[in-house]
Amino acid sequence: MISEQAWQDAQLLWDFQLMKHEPRPCSVAIGLGSHDLGVADTTADLYHRGFAPLIVFTGATSRTTQDRMPRGEAEHYRERALELGVPASAILVEPRARNTGENVQYSRAMLAEQGIDVSSVLLVSKPYEERRAYATARKLWPEVEIISASTPMSFGEYVQSIGDARLVVDMLVGAQQRLLVYPREGFMISMDVPADVTAAYERLRAAGFTSRLIRAAADRSTG
Repeated sequence: MISEQAWQDAQLLWDFQLMKHEPRPCSVAIGLGSHDLGVADTTADLYHRGFAPLIVFTGATSRTTQDRMPRGEAEHYRERALELGVPASAILVEPRARNTGENVQYSRAMLAEQGIDVSSVLLVSKPYEERRAYATARKLWPEVEIISASTPMSFGEYVQSIGDARLVVDMLVGAQQRLLVYPREGFMISMDVPADVTAAYERLRAAGFTSRLIRAAADRSTG
């Protein structure tokens, strides 16, 4: 069980991570690989609704996906999208990326190699990583417009879908730390963080929600 205070703090982080963009037609939709097949479902839905004529699924495997997605995250996403009626001709697979920066860089390079003109990207991620993905893409692909998207759901609904509240809070704390640390490393643009969000993040760290922190940077994440 997590305390009422921790739940409220996690809700603050959840709300902040959502970019709250309205989907609009873009040159391409890029689904960022992860353990969550909901990203593939949402990307397929956006394709069917006419928001992008082409999909790129990007992602290799990680420790959390190598058993669940042995053929690679992007390939499993492709298979799910095909099941949902997306034609194979509308899907490209980028199978090498192992982090968000590589997702963006490798997808950008693949599209350029194929001569596909991109002026806007519908960037589909897990809900709690919308802001992180957006900040990364804006740093690495500044000349295109980035529209963030994820599966529409509440914090409580996401916790229920994962079945482990503590893990979800840990992931929120890890995502928030990266927003604080990665701009200094040149991995993403800097974004203003409201004081109440920072305070919630600090309380959750102090309460022990730390399994997804970057250990090497933990002591300097808010310095």
